[in-house]
Amino acid sequence: MSENNDQKFVYDFTEGNRDLKDLLGGKGANLAEMTNLGLPVPPGFTITTEACKVYLESGSEPVELRDEVTAHLDALERKMGKKLGQADDPLLVSVRSGAKFSMPGMMDTVLNIGLSDESVTGLARQADNERFAWDSYRRLIQMFGKTVLDVDGELFEDALDEVKAAKKVASDTDLDAADLKKVVKQFKKIVKAQTGRDFPQDPREQMDLAIEAVFNSWNTDRAKLYRRQERIPGDLGTAVNVCSMVFGNLGPDSGTGVAFTRDPASGHQGVYGDYLQNAQGEDVVAGIRNTVPLADLESIDKTSYDQLMHIMETLETHYKDLCDIEFTIERGQLWMLQTRVGKRTAGAAFRIATQLVDQGLIDEAEALQRVNGAQLAQLMFPKFDEGAKVEQIGRGIAASPGAAVGKAVFDSYTAVKWSRSGEKVILIRRETNPDDLDGMIAAEGILTSRGGKTSHAAVVARGMGKTCVCGAEELEVDTKRRRMTTSDGQVVEEGDVVSIDGSTGKVYLGEVPVVPSPVVEYFEGRMHAGADDADELVQAVHRIMAYADRVRRLRVRANADNAEDASRARRFGAQGIGLCRTEHMFLGERRQYVERLILADTDAEREDALKALLPLQKQDFVELFEAMDGLPVTVRLLDPPLHEFLPDITELSVRVALAESRKEPHENDLRLLQAVHRLHEQNPMLGLRGVRLGLVIPGLFTMQVRAIAEAAAQRIDAKGDPRAEIMIPLVGTVQELEIVREEAEQVIEEVRAQTGVDLKLALGTMIELPRAAVTAGQIAEAAEFFSFGTNDLTQTVWGFSRDDVEASFFTAYLEKGIFGVSPFETIDKDGVGALVRSAVEAGRATRPDIKLGVCGEHGGDPESVHFFHEVGLDYVSCSPFRIPVARLEAGRAAAESKGSDSR
Repeated sequence: MSENNDQKFVYDFTEGNRDLKDLLGGKGANLAEMTNLGLPVPPGFTITTEACKVYLESGSEPVELRDEVTAHLDALERKMGKKLGQADDPLLVSVRSGAKFSMPGMMDTVLNIGLSDESVTGLARQADNERFAWDSYRRLIQMFGKTVLDVDGELFEDALDEVKAAKKVASDTDLDAADLKKVVKQFKKIVKAQTGRDFPQDPREQMDLAIEAVFNSWNTDRAKLYRRQERIPGDLGTAVNVCSMVFGNLGPDSGTGVAFTRDPASGHQGVYGDYLQNAQGEDVVAGIRNTVPLADLESIDKTSYDQLMHIMETLETHYKDLCDIEFTIERGQLWMLQTRVGKRTAGAAFRIATQLVDQGLIDEAEALQRVNGAQLAQLMFPKFDEGAKVEQIGRGIAASPGAAVGKAVFDSYTAVKWSRSGEKVILIRRETNPDDLDGMIAAEGILTSRGGKTSHAAVVARGMGKTCVCGAEELEVDTKRRRMTTSDGQVVEEGDVVSIDGSTGKVYLGEVPVVPSPVVEYFEGRMHAGADDADELVQAVHRIMAYADRVRRLRVRANADNAEDASRARRFGAQGIGLCRTEHMFLGERRQYVERLILADTDAEREDALKALLPLQKQDFVELFEAMDGLPVTVRLLDPPLHEFLPDITELSVRVALAESRKEPHENDLRLLQAVHRLHEQNPMLGLRGVRLGLVIPGLFTMQVRAIAEAAAQRIDAKGDPRAEIMIPLVGTVQELEIVREEAEQVIEEVRAQTGVDLKLALGTMIELPRAAVTAGQIAEAAEFFSFGTNDLTQTVWGFSRDDVEASFFTAYLEKGIFGVSPFETIDKDGVGALVRSAVEAGRATRPDIKLGVCGEHGGDPESVHFFHEVGLDYVSCSPFRIPVARLEAGRAAAESKGSDSR
């Protein structure tokens, strides 16, 4: 029940505007906006998201809502000159969901509300079309039964198929009025059998129940799954739009369609969309009948086509973006049912953003906000090798680009099951519906034999950045027998590997090899954006990246451990190395030296191991400093869990036992086993590692510091410009740092004296333990820089062992909504982020010139980059492949921050 009796819960379309999306949802706000623009929108009203929130919280609608709906319905009836469901000339309405953020197909819609056994005959007389009236009635019972009464939708489909089979026709449109009367009769029987009640004949009861069903649809499993996938908050609720019906199923001079002001797959300008004569809107979206291209409307109904083109231009200019439009033509009269800023592929997003700049509709700052790092990452995925020997088995509509390879599966359950067991799958359906969402998420790509660029599969796939080919009509999909048959009779069974190209629509049998994307080649320097043969997409990426680099404050470094990775990172735009993990330099043959060092019983044994490691380490750093000449290189001293450098205790025990049973010499293995038992840890991640290892094993860290210093001196002698920074890991107290720093400074001074080279090496630490974050002010007294190790900080703040919990219970936490996203993927702002923020403030209070960065995986996560900009870090560091993403998001964060300040 509402606590505010003055709160308004219902708005006429004439009362809202596009800025009221929080209150009216995207659909309602845009219907109001189009009404204000004078476009032909059927009259109606919107029930607000606030009403939905009250309903979801209390379990009942606000007490004021019924009276408000009644008042607006009365006004609508006066405007239309007819009453809801009246017998002779009934007003019919649609009840449609509409959340703030587009959730295509995830929530409920019911059309043709107001039809009953009595009013259907009045509609037939009024329209002079009996078939149309009974077709509309069967649609109402079918949608209402499934959506409102929770009847299994396949029961209706089967009943409809039986009538078509009896008449020996394939399409719904081949059924006449007598046939549809039979369908309605059968549908009503299904409702009575499944629910225990007759289909409601009172039109107001139909409308009220439909409104309640739309509210409930906010929390269906598929809606919650979609919100988790798209990171849409779960507390927004949905608005409900009640709109007077206009009919596209009145005959050949009527129809329905979806249009885009630009191609949502490529971004190219032109006439894009689908049209279906003698149909209602769900026929297009569901893909159950194959549409004709929107351009064909010009020859079908030129007047409506010309009007639509004018409206599309008006809307794109008004919204300054690609618009997705739903429309209906009723006996030659064009009606606009919806517009929204359209979902698009990653490539289209970059192209459209730069096109709109060139057209003077937006500026570069706005263009930067129109794209994001996730889209850029998609563009960096490989594509199919066009020169490879392939076996093409079909071709459909290129609905969402990408190169997807996997085993054919024919239902969502199998897609999820196989995916969880490590298989890559392609979900193949005749057409998808919202219940297929979990399978679409699990699959590498989606292939349908029906539908077009505006079908459910296409729209949802584009929103998720998932490869999709739709409308491959020559492929016959048999989901019951789990097979697909090509036009020449070749059968693809479930489990056979197929490849789909979402950029061309081509479908191949078997695995097609892939090649690097042109965007990666651009970042690698193998394609120049100014070259004549440069791809239009590369040009667009180049322009937006150049602007992002100009405006960003955050610098972007790389996590790289060798010269090869460092060189690639530099080509990708890295401004230094933020994390060189020296433990990666001790793998392979060098592992034996570290093992000898850890297990040494005497100073001499330890010194021998250190002497063997020193020249190897020095050469590593010489190569690294050369690759990153002139840029900072942060070298983290050895930080492995100790067990990574010790023999496996089980294998070693077996070896010793076998040797003893065979009476073979095993003194060395026995000595090693005793040492491993002595050093064995129950939880190595929280054991003898990081700074603790450096303090317990004399000479380990000083050897590394000497290698760094000598390598830097050698590069300076060679006229290089090394900028080394030494990072001490896992510090929990300033005293640890002070001891290591004192030893390091002594070594640096020794190298300076020996070489005569003036060395300037910064000394700092990782903040990766809660205590370090809490005492950052003290630690800053001994540290010239902090680098936040958010991987370990997340583990220690949450008490999670990453290697264990992600496999054991993270899936359940995500499904239950405890996590919106894994805290290892995107930084936990409220917990881990709060510690980062306080450590930044404390560190700068102690040392105003302290350099602050982050080197955990979060450094390349788009949402986390915005947080790091907000709290005032100087740089982020991430894997080389993520550098362009971090650069772009750092620019977006700066532009967004500037925009907020100006407002």
